[in-house]
Amino acid sequence: MSRLPILAAALLLLGSAPLSAQSQPAQSGPGNNAVNSSDQNNSNAPVAGRNSFTEGQAKSKIEAAGYSNVSGLQKDNDGVWRGKADKAGTKSDVSVDFQGNVNPAK
Repeated sequence: MSRLPILAAALLLLGSAPLSAQSQPAQSGPGNNAVNSSDQNNSNAPVAGRNSFTEGQAKSKIEAAGYSNVSGLQKDNDGVWRGKADKAGTKSDVSVDFQGNVNPAK
């Protein structure tokens, strides 16, 4: 039994399918940011993940979030930069995750 007639019929059906699904414009990007701006977190706790920020970049993110005197930055096993910083006259633990979320320790 030859498969050629079945294959030809399948190709005919595919060739006559409407192009509406193919003519949709592509999105310009995903709906969520991989890296957030300094004034917007997408999480109120650090998110574990592979972190590509350097220590200097992590410090800059913390400072951009209104902290000063950033010290003791270390990247933990979850890829979260953790250290200490001052904000509003109070020294506290602070973190930066791989998405750029800056959070005080809870």
